[in-house]
Amino acid sequence: MNNPDDWQILEINSLFKNPYLEVFQERVILPGEARVREWTVVRRKQAVVIAPLTSKGNFVLIHQARIPVRKMLWEFPAGQIDGSSEPGMEIIRDTALRELTEETGYSLVAGGDLTYLGHYYSSQGFCDETPHLFLARPVRATGFGRKPEDSESIVECREFSLEDLSQMIADSVIQDANTLALYARLSAKRLIP
Repeated sequence: MNNPDDWQILEINSLFKNPYLEVFQERVILPGEARVREWTVVRRKQAVVIAPLTSKGNFVLIHQARIPVRKMLWEFPAGQIDGSSEPGMEIIRDTALRELTEETGYSLVAGGDLTYLGHYYSSQGFCDETPHLFLARPVRATGFGRKPEDSESIVECREFSLEDLSQMIADSVIQDANTLALYARLSAKRLIP
């Protein structure tokens, strides 16, 4: 948990905990203020989001049931990082490679590149979730890992051209923060036209 010296943390009470998240009621004083603020905060494990790119220039997306929003969404593969709340880069990279294979059945080819593109905060108004963004290229189908029909929530995995991906974003077919953030980071770094 990030706790800079100039923030005054007066009280933290756990309200709920499971293996994926913990909910706290916190009382804090912000730097330069005297007023006490009370906030409900969700703490989550750090996560990875991967943009898999084939040698033909297609992006691999998964079609996944998202129960909280009652929708089937096309997304880049992603997953939480197990273990430490402050994992090192080696653990973060290993998690990205594992999630890529588990969720898509694709893997980075020998000599391929897993490029770290930084991180972002997905819902910083109430949650500290920190997804780490990656570009994996080139990837290829391996036949290993979880097949979409074996997953409880992933129903399909497909390749899409950059034009298809861009149109899906423009048409609000792609609606999740992880895919939108990773697409924006790829574009800003000029890794896609």
